[in-house]
Amino acid sequence: MKLVILGGTFNPIHVGHLFLAEEVMSLLHYERMLFIPAFIPVHKERGKMAPPLHRQRMLELALQDTPHFSLDDCELRRGGPSYSVDTVREIMSTHDVEGKPGLVIGDDLAPGFHTWKESEQLAAMVDLIVARRNSGAVPDIGYPCTCIENRLLPVSSSEIRDRIAAGRSIRYLVPDAVIDYIDQYGLYRRRS
Repeated sequence: MKLVILGGTFNPIHVGHLFLAEEVMSLLHYERMLFIPAFIPVHKERGKMAPPLHRQRMLELALQDTPHFSLDDCELRRGGPSYSVDTVREIMSTHDVEGKPGLVIGDDLAPGFHTWKESEQLAAMVDLIVARRNSGAVPDIGYPCTCIENRLLPVSSSEIRDRIAAGRSIRYLVPDAVIDYIDQYGLYRRRS
């Protein structure tokens, strides 16, 4: 199966993540998109992070009606810092992957790709896909990659968390089932 990986904290998952996944699938003709939530992200600030099981459950709810999107919880099960090279090795050994899997990274992370754990080995194991998160030119990653001209949706998980903390609506920014889950468990609310 032609498979592509989208990792992240998904804190929470939102329409920007989902639309990017759909863009990658349609532009590059993958058959399945694997969403992989990080246990401890090593390339992003952790900030106000919902516990791993809540982030996993929100992903499950967001993906439930899209058969070509799947969740793999390998980083959550593994625990510790989440390194892409370890994840790709595990995915290659546990999934039926045709050729190299794709690995989506944002253009905001591209300049530092050379600092990632075993970056050279990782670049050789996957087809790197650099997606736009900013409106500027995509920086040189230093390895062969495919840069996609994805549509930018100006939404971020940190903005969603801020809106929730301020009591503002997040309707249409995240799937309804995820809103219901956030409300049910009081996630991202300001603590007094």
